[in-house]
Amino acid sequence: MTLTAAPLFTDVHPAPLDGAAYWATAADGVRIRLGVWQPDAAKGTVLLFPGRTEYIEKYAPSAGELAKRGFATLAIDWRGQGLADRLLDDARMGHVEVFSDYQKDATAALAAARELGLPEPFFLLGHSMGGCIGLRSLYDGLPVSAAAFTGPMWGIRISAHLRPVAWALGRMMPAIGQGHRLPPGTIIDSYVLTAPFEDNLLTTDLEMFDMMRDQLRAHPDLALGGPSFVWLREALDETLALSRMAAPKLPCDTFLGTNERIVHVGRIHNRMDSWEDGNLHLIQGGEHEVLMEDAKTRASIFDTMTARFADAA
Repeated sequence: MTLTAAPLFTDVHPAPLDGAAYWATAADGVRIRLGVWQPDAAKGTVLLFPGRTEYIEKYAPSAGELAKRGFATLAIDWRGQGLADRLLDDARMGHVEVFSDYQKDATAALAAARELGLPEPFFLLGHSMGGCIGLRSLYDGLPVSAAAFTGPMWGIRISAHLRPVAWALGRMMPAIGQGHRLPPGTIIDSYVLTAPFEDNLLTTDLEMFDMMRDQLRAHPDLALGGPSFVWLREALDETLALSRMAAPKLPCDTFLGTNERIVHVGRIHNRMDSWEDGNLHLIQGGEHEVLMEDAKTRASIFDTMTARFADAA
């Protein structure tokens, strides 16, 4: 794989250590972007799989937390978001042709980590959609010694009476050539740029909410709105398939806000109840993005996570 330098925006809320970004090309020719932060004498590398709509700069604070604890970080701009190739004419819409395409991005990221000589062992940190992609990657043999998840999308929170509608529309709309359109209840603009801080679904911490807003206002090309019907279909299919598989056999810590309102909480409890070497940590009052909560909460999560990583190394 040939890696070339890519932009890494450090003008707004940069990490406390220097980073670098690279373009990488997945097996099907889609270009993705990778962010790398490496402290001196790192004792391993965390492969950070972000959620839908996210971008590598958003995880600069997380990379700083991991660096303080002795770990390098490689984060991914998945296809269709961040500065990776967008897949529809309207670049504001989240889309993927088939969910397994994300595994091509994960494979390219792993190859890049090795090409860059990032220190092993490797560990996985998956948030939201990245938790879904990451779980599939574990089944596919991602060579990590331990995993951590935050608000993993192992199911999508949809009210019981609307779930059959979501399944039906996810199939019908692509079948009639409308798979590129937005599902009801979603919008084309970025959530953090349109939602008020009060009672938002992501974080209770105003500083982190403002960080996300500042980043997107400074660099609008990073922004992403709602998903396509095709993405919805693929996500529902993939999360259901994963729910029917036994938990992987490796150490795992999962962190879940008690006020989670985006992903399917029951699926997370069911998964972690059956994960032999897994622990579920409930973050009291936390919203979906527990790594974007207040500094004390973040520190506690990273302490717990990296202690498990160190034990598994």
